[in-house]
Amino acid sequence: MGRWQIEIAREDIARAAVVDLPDRAPGPGEAEFAIDLVALTANNVTYAALGQKTPFLGPDAGYWDFFSERDEPGRLPVWGFATATRSAAEGISVGDRFYGYWPLASHAMLAADQIRGTGFTEVTPRRTALPAAYNQYARLKALGDHREADHDWWPVYRPLFLTGWLIADQFEDGDDFGAETIIVSGASSKTALAFAHVMKVRGDCPRLVALASPRSAAFTADTGLYDQVVDYDAIDTIEAKGKVALVDFAGNPAATRAVHERFGDALTVDMVVGITHWDAERGGDAPLPGPRPIGFFAPGRMKKRSADWGAHGFRRQTEEAWLDFMPTAKRLTAIDRRSGAEAALAAYCDAVAGKVDPRVGVLIEP
Repeated sequence: MGRWQIEIAREDIARAAVVDLPDRAPGPGEAEFAIDLVALTANNVTYAALGQKTPFLGPDAGYWDFFSERDEPGRLPVWGFATATRSAAEGISVGDRFYGYWPLASHAMLAADQIRGTGFTEVTPRRTALPAAYNQYARLKALGDHREADHDWWPVYRPLFLTGWLIADQFEDGDDFGAETIIVSGASSKTALAFAHVMKVRGDCPRLVALASPRSAAFTADTGLYDQVVDYDAIDTIEAKGKVALVDFAGNPAATRAVHERFGDALTVDMVVGITHWDAERGGDAPLPGPRPIGFFAPGRMKKRSADWGAHGFRRQTEEAWLDFMPTAKRLTAIDRRSGAEAALAAYCDAVAGKVDPRVGVLIEP
């Protein structure tokens, strides 16, 4: 089919379908984009799981709000590249290429403002109250750290690497919260791998312990980024002395409870980043021993560091770190390109079902 989008049941993210995408001409200030290349990762499952409402985005907002009105089905946000096909926005020409946040679809219509040589800001009313970082679209030719040889790894890793880098930066900035060991749940996820890489590059970092499922344990160990790999059912075998921190990329309540019960007051922080185990059973409603979990929100940390270092300083540091990460990304992840609507739907269903091979980065060419 030529023009399509994937619609997801807001109340059950495992229910999704390909539907026709209506064709309309762009209105004043709008531009239409053909989506060229996007990635599907565990991070997108987090977006879907938090589609209805999450305090990260505000008191009454969720990830569905980026591309859906409240009375419409959910439309999954994904990261990648697109090309302008029609434009009624001065400063965006047909053929201009951009990197940013798109729906899982063949095309997207965006309302563009603050159009400049580096990119533009999306200003659809429902999006203006959402975090600004998601509304920025960068011109491909203006990206200082984009290399054509790395192009396929951008949709797979770029936003996830930035999140991992920001978490590592917060740990370094906060003296690792006093921890001598950091436990990483969902350790095979690409954001977790980025975090572990940055910590190892830093040197003199706390000991890193990976929590991994039996399916991903061998890969997680093979990365060489962790000092110990432990199954979720064997948390009592974690080797740790002194204070401990938990960085939770999995959002598995039973595993979180097991870590809290094992370490109690020795746990200095429980930082929640993702919900890749969106369908995991609850670990009980009793209060957790130790610290109350806190959420990590990358756009908030970006805002702080941009204020600390200036926009240019922040961009320079992240660009250098990204280029340093590229050899690791390519070593860890093979690219799996898939084309068309049905392939996109199948890839989404696999991601929700937890069937994505951690050694692979799935790319969709609509």
